[in-house]
Amino acid sequence: MINSDNSTECDVVVIGGGPGGSTISALLADMGWSVILFEKDQHPRFHIGESLLPMNLPILERLGVLNKVHDIGLVKYGAEFNLDAHHNKKTTFYFKNAMDKNHPYAYQVRRSEFDQILLQNSASKGVEVFENTRVTDADFTDEKYCIVHTRNIDEQECIWKARYVIDASGRSTFLSNKFDLKRKSTHHNSASIFGHFEAVERRHDIDEGNISIYWFKHGWFWMIPLRDGIMSVGAVCSPDYLATRKSEPMEFLWETIKLCPDMHERMKNARLVGEARATGNYSYLSEKTYGKNYLMIGDAFAFVDPVFSSGVYFAMNSACMAVDVVNSCLKYENKSPKMLIEYDNEIQKGLRTFSWFIYRFTSPAMQNMFMSPKNLFHMEEAVLSMLSGDVFRNIPVKFPISLFKVFYYITSIFNFRCAWANYKSRQSFISTIFSGETAHRD
Repeated sequence: MINSDNSTECDVVVIGGGPGGSTISALLADMGWSVILFEKDQHPRFHIGESLLPMNLPILERLGVLNKVHDIGLVKYGAEFNLDAHHNKKTTFYFKNAMDKNHPYAYQVRRSEFDQILLQNSASKGVEVFENTRVTDADFTDEKYCIVHTRNIDEQECIWKARYVIDASGRSTFLSNKFDLKRKSTHHNSASIFGHFEAVERRHDIDEGNISIYWFKHGWFWMIPLRDGIMSVGAVCSPDYLATRKSEPMEFLWETIKLCPDMHERMKNARLVGEARATGNYSYLSEKTYGKNYLMIGDAFAFVDPVFSSGVYFAMNSACMAVDVVNSCLKYENKSPKMLIEYDNEIQKGLRTFSWFIYRFTSPAMQNMFMSPKNLFHMEEAVLSMLSGDVFRNIPVKFPISLFKVFYYITSIFNFRCAWANYKSRQSFISTIFSGETAHRD
């Protein structure tokens, strides 16, 4: 290990080269700060989470990569929800009907290509990018610098001095683990099994790029069409259901797909490309987003169920929101407590908006309201704004979202037996997880 006296100094170290890390690195470099980014893997690398939201597009334009993303993406105009037990069977929400009509579409992308575009963009702006390099420790005891320790693929260890650290490590939650800030959600937990398929029946015309959501007994499925003819298919279900798996992931995924006849019909000619994967998508939240000379963004701070495709947007938007905060902290020697508190409050508020819907997404009342939408007092427009990711700006969604919640609780009362059974089932497997009794496989 090199001596700390000979270590490289910089303004900012960013941990993680995913969408959040690449975004904040590029924007800080544009402001003239020296930025070093460490990514533990080598791009391009596989990552799940192919569905972007309309509010991603202004960020991509700000970064100067919108045209490149357009070249690799499939245009997505809306989201389709399917429930065989409902008389409507299928309902499609189009982003053009949200409160702000200026963001009528998004993209479906291969994350390997998308993430590489963003990382290369940050490098083109002067960010020093080190791939295959893992951050092993970070010491914040020095008054001026954080001392960051790294190890690369050749086991070479180095020390770096940074005035500020951004944790964009995703679900590795580097700093949240270090400072014991991470807390599992007591409201919601899920697990997923997924893969990429070819020869899956696709929708036509403007609906070709839409994500399809299917509810089933144990949770919900996603179907995300990609530009090259591949379909990303996955099931998000309770961990206790995933724990029943006795077969290999590929076979278990097919067994699960067969539980949803309408979806299975679309996949009657499908062939798996590559491998099927299973993972525990256990929701968590860190106690705070910042500390002395550091700040967390995206999944490094919190992770919720991916049903509304909010992961990439949450990472990139929190990066954009953090840029001015970090810039101020660097200029004024971290004497910007008000900005840090405001950042934390805004991130938490947006996350709560998504989470309220996510925690109730499999409930009978929520299913009924999504399958039979009503635009009373702009409720449908407000929900579409949420689906578009538009929950961080000052647009008038608060009242119609609150009204939607009132209608949800009224609907739950009229379907009390089913709603109570759903609630007890959810609490049961959450309790099992916390007692350490649930087994799951990666």
